[in-house]
Amino acid sequence: MTTDSHSIDHEIYRIDDVSQIHSPGLLIYLDCVKANLAEMIRIAGNPNRLCPHCKTHKTREIAKLMLDHGIDHQKCATIAEAEMLATVGVPKILIAYQLVGPNLDRLSQLIDKFPNSRFGALIDSPHALQMLSQKMHAQNQSVGILIDLETGMNRTGIDLGQDAIELIEMAMSSPGIVMDGLHWYDGHNRAPDQAERNGIAMAGWNRLQQFKDQLLLSGIQINLVVAAGIGSFPVLSETATTNLQLSPGTPTYFDADMQERFPDMNFQCAAQILTRVISNNRPGHLTLDVGHKSCAADMPAGNRLRFPCIPDAVEVLQTEEHCVIKTALADQFPLGSATLATPRHACPVSAVHKFATVISDGQVVDQWEMIGRDRMLTI
Repeated sequence: MTTDSHSIDHEIYRIDDVSQIHSPGLLIYLDCVKANLAEMIRIAGNPNRLCPHCKTHKTREIAKLMLDHGIDHQKCATIAEAEMLATVGVPKILIAYQLVGPNLDRLSQLIDKFPNSRFGALIDSPHALQMLSQKMHAQNQSVGILIDLETGMNRTGIDLGQDAIELIEMAMSSPGIVMDGLHWYDGHNRAPDQAERNGIAMAGWNRLQQFKDQLLLSGIQINLVVAAGIGSFPVLSETATTNLQLSPGTPTYFDADMQERFPDMNFQCAAQILTRVISNNRPGHLTLDVGHKSCAADMPAGNRLRFPCIPDAVEVLQTEEHCVIKTALADQFPLGSATLATPRHACPVSAVHKFATVISDGQVVDQWEMIGRDRMLTI
């Protein structure tokens, strides 16, 4: 814990001098990111089996770091994120989204502007496929697509069965479309018990294999499957399936929610929020400057943050610019003291901070722009 307003004393999250770091401010612990990346590659068995989602980190720097480790396939959710990846030279970029409206034009512009990157997109309906094909054909372009399959998330995806087979056949004959394979995202699989979680993942995976057998009977060979949320990532990595790419995003930073749900996973919470005590007039309570404008507010109030230097902290109240916590350690944190808040959901935190301060071995070593948080860069 810390009693010094100018430092953070923690075995993993040490900062020797916080006096010039603004709060509330996003911190990225570079050594933790590197350890998480190494663990992702270890689990996958090979960097070529990874297609990590950049929605968690939203930075050019980590996209480059992944490239340096041999991860040539990267995933995103927006045109802006795709442009971010292309600007650092990612060769293969999957936009894990079904594009409609003006985003079809923006995809076409991406293809023109970044000829050294190959872009892909998701499709789950004949109408969407038709619109994408028309745009690509009209511009004399082509795009790879993955058929987005319903895994039980009830969000997007086409049900396994005849409709999906017909959609694949339609894709194979559509101008401007290259049928790359299937998308199987089961991000809802978050059972805390590892055996239960693995069982759910494999039950879904077996359904997918049966569907692929159906496709073979129709004369369709699937070249690629992009699969897995964080819960299914480790067990699906153990399958002998060829042409499988695993697409976890959260492990890049990890977060408090995942750490509590999945204690069997060896990832570190690389993203922290620096916060300071701005009021301490009530005994046993501290008011911090980490309001819900500086952290992910999608979690229920009272369960948005964890405080690694204040292990007994209980969130009492959070408003736009304030967070009140109850702690028996309040007297050890005088006015102005700096401490850390670990987000329970890391991905949206990247979207509410324009810059992140990068920490390594207790020192500030860089500042990264969270450029992928914007909805539009140049296109």
